[in-house]
Amino acid sequence: MNWINNVVRPKIQRVFKKKAETPDNLWRKCPACNEMIFHRDLDNALNVCPHCGNHMKLSTAMRLTSLFDDGQFQTVAVQGVPLDPLKFRDQKKYPDRLKEARAKTGREDSVTVAHGPLDGIEIVTAIQDFAFMGGSLGMAAGEAIIKGAEVALEKNAPYVLFAASGGARMQEGIMSLMQMPRTTVAVQMLRDAGLPYIVVLTDPTSGGVLASYAMLGDIHIAEPGALIGFSGRRVIEQTIREKLPENFQLAEFQFDHGMLDMIVHRHQLKETLARTIRILTHRPKLTPLRASNLPATAKA
Repeated sequence: MNWINNVVRPKIQRVFKKKAETPDNLWRKCPACNEMIFHRDLDNALNVCPHCGNHMKLSTAMRLTSLFDDGQFQTVAVQGVPLDPLKFRDQKKYPDRLKEARAKTGREDSVTVAHGPLDGIEIVTAIQDFAFMGGSLGMAAGEAIIKGAEVALEKNAPYVLFAASGGARMQEGIMSLMQMPRTTVAVQMLRDAGLPYIVVLTDPTSGGVLASYAMLGDIHIAEPGALIGFSGRRVIEQTIREKLPENFQLAEFQFDHGMLDMIVHRHQLKETLARTIRILTHRPKLTPLRASNLPATAKA
């Protein structure tokens, strides 16, 4: 009996303990081609499927690291806003939804502002994270975008915005809609100062975000396959009573119809942004673009 308790049982427990400690998310399935991809390979490819080229959603942290030289940047603190101005409640209280989103993403709201060097040029960027309540535009997000524009003005630096949103945040009602004209004024301030404002539209970009600052850039770049449109496909088809093309509202459709300046693969995005900024700011290229934080496929 002692032998079973002292020898056999501990060995069995160790086996099951090791099994329990093994992560269950080592592989991820591409939603486009259903191929299984090892998580490290997917991270190295910046969430681009190596089999079909599908661009999956990219976290704010990965976006920042891949954008700036050697992954070096500084985030910008944004002034706080009222937490629940309308005391909104649907199935949950709005503060509870915010608490869940913050715990899930580790961020205060859907937009993060940062500045740092891109190919040796100081830039300011604002990144919308779709994982935070669908990247919805609320007071905090609007304040962050405006803060980014103010920092760009202070530093006399180009402003690059990565849009990813389902639209305005319904829990804030009219307060959310007011961010559309506020951010539009901020963009106009950049234009008056002669500073480049570049928008990168990622999947998806829609609603009030597309109807305001996301389509006011000097240059509009989209990632391949990104959904870009104001209203949903079904709503439009029911309104006009016609069947829409299969690729309707995809980046490729928008590009063909003159809504975008270019579609750029994620692996070439940093180089394209650097080249575009140098053209817009009349700065010659001095050194080869630093690619130390790009995936191996992009360096090649």
